[in-house]
Amino acid sequence: MRILMLGINYAPEIISIAVYSTGLAEQLAADGHYVEVVTALPYFPGWRVFDDWRGWRWRKEASGDRLRITHCPLYVPANPTGARRILHHASFALSALPVMLAAALRRRPDLVFVVAPSMVAAPVGLLAARLAGAKTWLHIQDYEVDAAFATRLIAEDSRIGLTAKAFESWVLRRFDRISSISPQMVAKLLAKNVPEARCHELRNWADLSRITPLSATSPLRETLGITTPHVALYSGNLANKQGLEILPAMARALLHRKDLTFVICGDGPMRAALVEMSKDLDNIRFFPLQPVEQLSNLLGMADVHLLPQIKGAADLMLPSKMANMLASGRPILATAERHTALGVEVEGAGLLVEPGDFDAAAAALESLLDDPTLRARLGTEGRRRAQARWDIGGVLRPLQDAFHAVLQS
Repeated sequence: MRILMLGINYAPEIISIAVYSTGLAEQLAADGHYVEVVTALPYFPGWRVFDDWRGWRWRKEASGDRLRITHCPLYVPANPTGARRILHHASFALSALPVMLAAALRRRPDLVFVVAPSMVAAPVGLLAARLAGAKTWLHIQDYEVDAAFATRLIAEDSRIGLTAKAFESWVLRRFDRISSISPQMVAKLLAKNVPEARCHELRNWADLSRITPLSATSPLRETLGITTPHVALYSGNLANKQGLEILPAMARALLHRKDLTFVICGDGPMRAALVEMSKDLDNIRFFPLQPVEQLSNLLGMADVHLLPQIKGAADLMLPSKMANMLASGRPILATAERHTALGVEVEGAGLLVEPGDFDAAAAALESLLDDPTLRARLGTEGRRRAQARWDIGGVLRPLQDAFHAVLQS
């Protein structure tokens, strides 16, 4: 197959959607397909273009004979408000347009695969497919429009909100196949009037070869200067849709626990605010994202993984970091309701509390810290689930059969 992929996030970004777009492209190329990726200059999660990548220019890379990548320039707002996010995504669509059209005419792809975010760029993928006579596949990592409403970046009944909903509906009607990352998120496609025959579940995954549950103390604790017996860890994007305000509130409620350090590793629009909320707390530490080579040690540093999410967003996205958390063999404490996509995946491999209830979250964390047998049982179940549901091979091998089915339809 010849596959043309369009998505705003890709390596060298090391977290979130970039991990899965990169892994998919590399696996397809390793399996003998020709893959061309059109993506953005790396900027996430810090919302600033990486050093050595700045400047309004297009950069091309190749990985072997079967994978080519073009990084396109774009506007990156330091403070990504609703309107600025739209401009951000629109700038990527515009800079990707000539690259996509040239690739469509030069390579004649069989399939154009678009990753949302950014759905604003989806028409570019549709146009490229039309030029090449290719089939189209839209993969939804999160529902950008609904998430913008849930986080109040955009008012649903505003002119921008109504336009965004109409645009989303227009896009969903035009792709040959649309996938998302959980049963609940696929069900949302059905609720948006996408026919069931065009829907597909494509989970994110964990590369289990890179994550080994640690039986001894992680060496990263010493590297980072953490001396307490227990660590509660959040690692990843620091943005408003996570409901991260609960973390300093939990740390404040548990100041009496001198055996506990809250560790936040990451970057994003909320980092400065979280640091300000925590300035008088001696039990919370902030670190940058750790290198990919330290992933197993980072995850194994935790006694408990913290996975907050705001109310109303748990079926609009499924945190990509969750699969790696499960694979680490450590329990998860999540703020989600049981019937949601996140709740279904975590229950039995961790504990759930209501979103925003920091008292309940603090109490649940204490119960886990004081019960090593429970932590071990939940962590073991998490690793088992990662092996059964989230292993990269088990996710990507069936996907290629689905690609062939679309081409033959």
